[in-house]
Amino acid sequence: MKTPPDLDTIRDAARRIESHIHRTPVLTCAALDLLTRASLFFKCENFQKVGAFKFRGACNVVFSLDADAAKRGVATHSSGNHAAALSLAARKRGIDAHIVMPRTAPPVKRAAVEGYGGRIILCEPTLAARESTAREVVDRTGATFVHPYNDYRIIAGQATAALELLHDVPDLDMVLAPVGGGGLLSGTALTVAALAPHARIVGGEPAGADDAFRSLREGKIIPSIEPNTIADGLLTSLGDLTFPILRDHVSEIVVVDDAAIIDAMRLVWERMKIIIEPSAAVPLAAFRAIRERVTAERVGIIFSGGNVQLEQLPWRNP
Repeated sequence: MKTPPDLDTIRDAARRIESHIHRTPVLTCAALDLLTRASLFFKCENFQKVGAFKFRGACNVVFSLDADAAKRGVATHSSGNHAAALSLAARKRGIDAHIVMPRTAPPVKRAAVEGYGGRIILCEPTLAARESTAREVVDRTGATFVHPYNDYRIIAGQATAALELLHDVPDLDMVLAPVGGGGLLSGTALTVAALAPHARIVGGEPAGADDAFRSLREGKIIPSIEPNTIADGLLTSLGDLTFPILRDHVSEIVVVDDAAIIDAMRLVWERMKIIIEPSAAVPLAAFRAIRERVTAERVGIIFSGGNVQLEQLPWRNP
C-alpha cells in the first residue's frame, strides 16, 4: 500500500480478517459512568486473540500476501504483542514467522511466541542489533518484513477495531485510544474521521514516553529518548507513516503520569471485573484528566490489550 487506507480499504481489511479474529465486545460500566459523568463505551481488545489489538493488523498483512510471498513467510523484530500476533497469524495461514527477539526478552514472552508457532532468532538487546538481524533474516529467507505499526496494511487492520465500535455505538462524541508507535490511533483516527467526522479523536500517552505529544506540538517527529513508564506497550516512537495521520486527524494527545494510569487500571479491574494491561488504561486516565474541560457525553475508549504479568501488579506492595 502506497497511501493511507481509506474507508473502503479498512472495510476490505475487516472482511479479510473477520473469520480469523474475535469480534470483541463493547462493554459499559455504570460505576465509571457515574465517576466521569459521561456514558463510556469500552471496545475490549483485551479479549482479542493473543490478548491485544495487534492481531488485527498482523492478520491483515498475512492474509493479504500473494501465494509467492506467503510461501517465503514473514519476519519482524519484536518482543511484545506484535511478535505473538504475527506468529499466530502466520500459523493460521500455514507459513513461517521469523521473530527476532533480544536475548534479554522475558522467558514468558519467548514461550508465547514459540507457542504460537514463531521461529525465534535471538540478538543483542539494542535497536541496531534487532534491525540488522531482521535484515539478515529477510535476505536469507526472502520473508516479507512486517513492521509493528509503520505499515499501511497494519494500520488498516488496526482500524477495524474502531469500525466495529462505531457500528455498535454510532453516535459518539469522542473516541480515545492509546498511542505508542501510532498504529492503533492512526487506524482509529481514519475510521472515525470517515464515519463520525463530528467526533473528537484523542490519544492518550504516558508522561514517561510522550514523544507523540511533543511531535504534534512541534510539527515533526521527535523520538523518545530512554522512555520510562509502566505502560510498556507504548514505549515506541511514531513512524513516518503514522505521524502525518495523527497530525491531520487527532484533536489532541493527552499526557498522563504513571500514578493516573495505575489508578485507571485498578478502577477497571475493580469496577468492570476485567483484566487490562497498563497501556490499555491510558485512554481512560486521559479522559479523566480532561473531563472538566470537554463537553463530550458519549465516549468510546479502546482497551488495547490485557497481557499482564500477574506477579508484578503495580498496586502490590513491594
